[in-house]
Amino acid sequence: MLDFDSKIEFPNKKNDVFAIGEILVDMISTDYDNNFECDTYQRYFGGSPANIAINVKKLGINSAVSSAVGKDGFGKFLINSLNENEVNTDSVQNVDYATSLVMVTKSKSTPTPIFYREADYHLDYTNGLEETLLDSKFIHFSCWPISKKPARNTIEKVIEVAKKNKILVGFDPNYHPMIWNKGENGIDYVKSIIKRVDIIKPSEDDAERLFGIDTPENQLEKFLQLGAKLVILTLGKNGAIVSNGKDTIRLDTLATDVVDATGAGDAFWSGLYTGLIKGYTIRQSLSLGFGVSAFKLKYTGAVICLPEIEEIKNIYNL
Repeated sequence: MLDFDSKIEFPNKKNDVFAIGEILVDMISTDYDNNFECDTYQRYFGGSPANIAINVKKLGINSAVSSAVGKDGFGKFLINSLNENEVNTDSVQNVDYATSLVMVTKSKSTPTPIFYREADYHLDYTNGLEETLLDSKFIHFSCWPISKKPARNTIEKVIEVAKKNKILVGFDPNYHPMIWNKGENGIDYVKSIIKRVDIIKPSEDDAERLFGIDTPENQLEKFLQLGAKLVILTLGKNGAIVSNGKDTIRLDTLATDVVDATGAGDAFWSGLYTGLIKGYTIRQSLSLGFGVSAFKLKYTGAVICLPEIEEIKNIYNL
């Protein structure tokens, strides 16, 4: 049981968070635009797990990434960005496919994406990846790598090894039908993964894609019924409801100035992981997640210049 007022004790390992999955280029419109009518887009570092790896490093803990990028200019840009932020890139793989990218509309709510995928799902389970995994406290992945093989097989093996070695697993169930092969039941596969992870953070949109329209309370219960241990259902401006299967709490958002919502969920994950690694309780770490998310929402792009977590705590009086 992940009690809200308890702290998680971690063994001494090199990597606090090991993010496994996609790194890709986010091309974000320079103007607010829901219909892709803007003529100008700006290149940003992207990919949910890698965003988290960079964020937590800035917040004050160590991180590593395993992903696949192309042997092209975009791939070099992504690896250089990770290296500049002192993220462990030993497990990043260079493959003979074009680096994946996403066209994104600048938005104050949920951005509209168009996906162009190649390199990201050609991620293999290697000895180097396993070495990094075994020297990590948390692993984190999203729906991207499980949506296509061979990356799906890699994540399956990662979960198996993590559970055998008592490494905590965080999962972002950001299901989107466009990233799955036509005719494949991605929803059922995502649901089958839930019981195998420790922490899951769906947004309200994620829950609706997986279960259909329902109340937040009912959506939360559905994740618990599938075997989730700690569910954080984020509700945008309405904060979040969180349950460990025994107790349920509500948290308010700390955001007052929203410029761009891209990467807000990743920022939340980053604050949560950093808080837990630094010895805060689960309840305190959830609040720190909201603090980091609120700070990120004031800027454009998924990865911004974050202060260390202690400054976030002071800014938002946490």
